[in-house]
Amino acid sequence: MPAVDKLLLEEALQDSPQTRSLLSVFEEDAGTLTDYTNQLLQAMQRVYGAQNEMCLATQQLSKQLLAYEKQNFALGKGDEEVISTLHYFSKVVDELNLLHTELAKQLADTMVLPIIQFREKDLTEVSTLKDLFGLASNDVCLFLEHDLSMAKYSRLPKKKENEKINFFKKGAEMFSKRMDSFLSSVADMVQSIQVELEAEAEKMRVSQQELLSVDESVYTPDSDVAAPQINRNLIQKAGYLNLRNKTGLVTTTWERLYFFTQGGNLMCQPRGAVAGGLIQDLDNCSVMAVDCEDRRYCFQITTPNGKSGIILQAESRKENEEWICAINNISRQIYLTDNPEAVAIKLNQTALQAVTPITSFGKKQESSCPSQNLKNSEMENENDKIVPKATASLPEAEELIAPGTPIQFDIVLPATEFLDQNRGSRRTNPFGETEDESFPEAEDSLLQQMFIVRFLGSMAVKTDSTTEVIYEAMRQVLAARAIHNIFRMTESHLMVTSQSLRLIDPQTQVSRANFELTSVTQFAAHQENKRLVGFVIRVPESTGEESLSTYIFESNSEGEKICYAINLGKEIIEVQKDPEALAQLMLSIPLTNDGKYVLLNDQPDDDDGNPNEHRGAESEA
Repeated sequence: MPAVDKLLLEEALQDSPQTRSLLSVFEEDAGTLTDYTNQLLQAMQRVYGAQNEMCLATQQLSKQLLAYEKQNFALGKGDEEVISTLHYFSKVVDELNLLHTELAKQLADTMVLPIIQFREKDLTEVSTLKDLFGLASNDVCLFLEHDLSMAKYSRLPKKKENEKINFFKKGAEMFSKRMDSFLSSVADMVQSIQVELEAEAEKMRVSQQELLSVDESVYTPDSDVAAPQINRNLIQKAGYLNLRNKTGLVTTTWERLYFFTQGGNLMCQPRGAVAGGLIQDLDNCSVMAVDCEDRRYCFQITTPNGKSGIILQAESRKENEEWICAINNISRQIYLTDNPEAVAIKLNQTALQAVTPITSFGKKQESSCPSQNLKNSEMENENDKIVPKATASLPEAEELIAPGTPIQFDIVLPATEFLDQNRGSRRTNPFGETEDESFPEAEDSLLQQMFIVRFLGSMAVKTDSTTEVIYEAMRQVLAARAIHNIFRMTESHLMVTSQSLRLIDPQTQVSRANFELTSVTQFAAHQENKRLVGFVIRVPESTGEESLSTYIFESNSEGEKICYAINLGKEIIEVQKDPEALAQLMLSIPLTNDGKYVLLNDQPDDDDGNPNEHRGAESEA
């Protein structure tokens, strides 16, 4: 009988006894091949296991040969010749171990693995098909139902041929009903899925059009460099900033961290941290933009005692200015009020109105709510006796400062004063530094007080008859800085003597400006922001007339201390002509040990507006 190498599937559909017999032969051969393959695989795995055991045994033998050198013999160390021999033997065993390891790898890759793949892929599939065919062919119920149907079909006479048609038609109708319901449900499901996909596709197309239609500047940190929309009413702020850390005398590093404000505190939360930690207390602190190395958008927070705090860098101009505005608002302790947002908005609106050239807007508001103005004037009268009871008695802004008056935000030394400072036969230091004798009036002065101040601005005024001109100048200078985004301030040392007011560069000790104390006609501190102080200077012009200028500063200490020192200096000037009055004044004021400089101790706070009874200035004589 010729060998059979394949089984035709067309014959299997006939389900003939010959096909079943031939299929059983194939199944028997497949079972025999499976048993043989399993036995062969077991033998191969045994060889592979023995080879692995050989590898482990040779590795253990090599380690044991090397362990002889580490044995602690009682009579002394081992023989060097034995040690060297064992070392050589261990080396040979290691080489043998490498060969056994490579042989085990080759056995696994070329012998064991192919047999396993053949068994799992081919033989397992044949066995699975055999089981499925056995279940299908040995179902007794199925065969009985089939035989009964065929017998019933065979016994029908010819005259009842239509019953056969009805029999098959009934089955077709039952099948069609179920199929129709199934197909309708499938159609509904497909339609709903198609509607959802179309909606998602339409949403995606809209998103793509929006992304394509926007300008490329949106993807840059400064999307609107010319005029960014800055919110100046913030009392809370959060975001990523770069923190400047000193790693040496001249080297620095920048670390990107997440910062946020909480009440009056600046908090920092590193990546991976659960909560943030305190970085800086912002109450009464000052903040200003600074130039820092090759970085832009940097600002520095200064503590109330004048010490330089931390330096931070924002990601954009908008973020930089919003952080500065937020820290300024927090330093004023606006967050402690009942409605801090409204207070911040009101302060910014007041600043905008202060620099409005047309004052009719303010007059219109005052006329629309006279009762509120009267109420505010009465409250101001209770809190501060200096403020008049009625707002109508206060001078108008146009009477104090001419509309459109330019504001100078930096100290520029006048040409005449520059020539006076550098006039003389002595050679000028090319580095701009001066020696101690550059201030000769300080040696003969009975008063010498030093304050740390930052220049905010100066402007010409029309009168010096009232301190309201100083308050109006403060409002306009602060508002102009906020509107024009000017946050940089020049720090100086203000020396108050019994003869003059001198602004000194803290680094080079060069005098930036000098004002005779007799030319100071008005001086006052801000009623709410105690660190703001200003004074009016009367300077003669070359034409014979006199000009009035107001200078506004921010001090690290209270402005009343500077006002007290200026008032004391003017009193000393007045009594210097009368020795008895001067002696009486000096008896009432404590002096230093050498009896030369006045020591101003802290005076108790008072609300009567008398500068002589306010707290004294900080002495650095």
